[in-house]
Amino acid sequence: MPLTRIELSRLEACSSEPIRTPGTIQPHGALLAVDRESRRIVVASENTSDVLGYAPDHVLGRAVEDLLGEAVLPGLKDAAEGANLSSVEANGRPYDAIVHRDGPLTFVEFEPSMDSDATAASHLVAHRLSRITDRHELLATTTAEFARLTGFDRIMVYHFHPDGHGEVVAETHAEGMEPYEGLHFPASDIPDQARALYLTKLSRGIVSTVKAPVPLLGLAGTSAADLDLTHAELRSVSPFHLQFMRNMGQASTVSFSLVYRGALIGMITCAHRVERRLPFLTRRSLEVLAGQVALQLGAMAEVGALTHRVRSQDQRARLLGKIVASDDIAGALLDGEFTLLDVVAADAAIVRLDGVVSRTPNAPTGADELLSRDLTTNWLDTDEPELAPLVAPFAGALIRSIGDRGDFIALLRDEVVQSVDWLGDLTDQNRQERLSPRLSFSAWTQSVTGKSLPWGDTADQASLLAADVESALHRRDESRLATLAMHDPLTGLGNRRSLMDALDHATTASLALLFIDLDDFKTINDTHGHEAGDAVIVETGRRLLEHTRADDRVARLGGDEFVVMCAHTTVEDARALALRIADALQQPVGDYRVTASIGIVASAPETSPDDLLARADAAMYRAKQAGRNGVSL
Repeated sequence: MPLTRIELSRLEACSSEPIRTPGTIQPHGALLAVDRESRRIVVASENTSDVLGYAPDHVLGRAVEDLLGEAVLPGLKDAAEGANLSSVEANGRPYDAIVHRDGPLTFVEFEPSMDSDATAASHLVAHRLSRITDRHELLATTTAEFARLTGFDRIMVYHFHPDGHGEVVAETHAEGMEPYEGLHFPASDIPDQARALYLTKLSRGIVSTVKAPVPLLGLAGTSAADLDLTHAELRSVSPFHLQFMRNMGQASTVSFSLVYRGALIGMITCAHRVERRLPFLTRRSLEVLAGQVALQLGAMAEVGALTHRVRSQDQRARLLGKIVASDDIAGALLDGEFTLLDVVAADAAIVRLDGVVSRTPNAPTGADELLSRDLTTNWLDTDEPELAPLVAPFAGALIRSIGDRGDFIALLRDEVVQSVDWLGDLTDQNRQERLSPRLSFSAWTQSVTGKSLPWGDTADQASLLAADVESALHRRDESRLATLAMHDPLTGLGNRRSLMDALDHATTASLALLFIDLDDFKTINDTHGHEAGDAVIVETGRRLLEHTRADDRVARLGGDEFVVMCAHTTVEDARALALRIADALQQPVGDYRVTASIGIVASAPETSPDDLLARADAAMYRAKQAGRNGVSL
């Protein structure tokens, strides 16, 4: 969901709320902050009389043991060092004392004790959930089990989308309640700073939406209003959120974080229409259970992503094989039964390679210069207003540059009109004020136009494909350079380097060389120009290939000199081949006629390639001296 101006305003307003330092707590318990060095109580909630039976002025400044007795100290110390919970009595009433340390202070929160058997039950549920491998079944079973364990009348599992907005992906609710499953909600419903708290503290209980919060009182010199309550169970609630809950018909909620690899991927929220409180141990047991659910959901998502990645890699490898096997890389990408549109799902494509632009038949023209930079958007009208009209009617573009010469792959997607069902009308008509919570949460459908489907992981595949194409271009260029290094650019025949390499690696002793030099070739160049001379050289190369055998190697040494390397050949066979070549070469080439002098030499033991070539050259000169247009051994 795009962040509208109003949505951004709501997020900004939420970010300014002091939710970590509200200076108040929820009224169903009491809080003491104790200086660890002196063990004196330096902060107390104003309701200690109602909860503990001790007035605040009786509590502040006293040592903990003076208030609760020496016997509580070992249990509180153990709780502070990791157990978190100790059972204490005050004025004959039992309490859960929830302890944590922060800086120089030790916080002790008192909640009236409640019986709970949820710990053992949650272990059985954890075992049951661990055997589920289907995401939908896991979510449905989780909401049903949380409803059974908590007694709350609505359980929802939220999933957070990459843009920050959420979705109710599973739900169990009491009969007659309006269903919310499948509905989306804006990011401002659970803003960033609240999500950060859910990473720090894995559960959050709100017992009442109507009872006033209780102020914290401090000794002189202690600022109770600025006390950091990040880890406190009783931390009070944002007035905006309390109004939000009341508008939803919720009297109490308990929410549990779904954290995977350090990221908040969702939440499990338990809501009730009348006030309801869960014991601390039950909340902790459900935190552990929610952690298991998050691990399973995260693992399922990773397996799905891995499966998709492997399938995409296979498709990319198939396309890369097609590219490698073709001299026309653009054609390999765009033409045939399997193209880049099968690898990166899109409706049209434009490719620029070596400065030449190719495109699918339905792709627009005229936007090429704006496509030569990386871009990922499914909303061109908003994100790229300059480009949008040039590629209309396409609504999304995914562009990846190739190398540093302006080459690129551009993929385009059609507009897809989408309907999103929201948890309540998001317009101002459903709010008392523009920044206040929604009044109604009945499903509200919003149609979104001008956008394509989001690119998602496809963007990564496009990047990998662009890298593959860049590698293929480099390999092609390297191959071309290697070919140029070993071949004569005019005739395409092997050059001196390739001939010497072949002689170095020759394994047969019965090898002969034919050294061929055109007679009076300089006259053609001098009289008719180099274009005419080049035409004669090209035709000479063609005739040599035509009249030699498949196993023979033909090379141009340069100028008008050629060599034929014949393996498994006797001198007699080589002489017969030379005579056929001489006869073929003296046939006219257009208006020109040339002859050739040919020297023949057979390999000898311990003869180096240089010596062999020199002997063949000498034999050719003997043919010239004998009158040209002949063969000499």
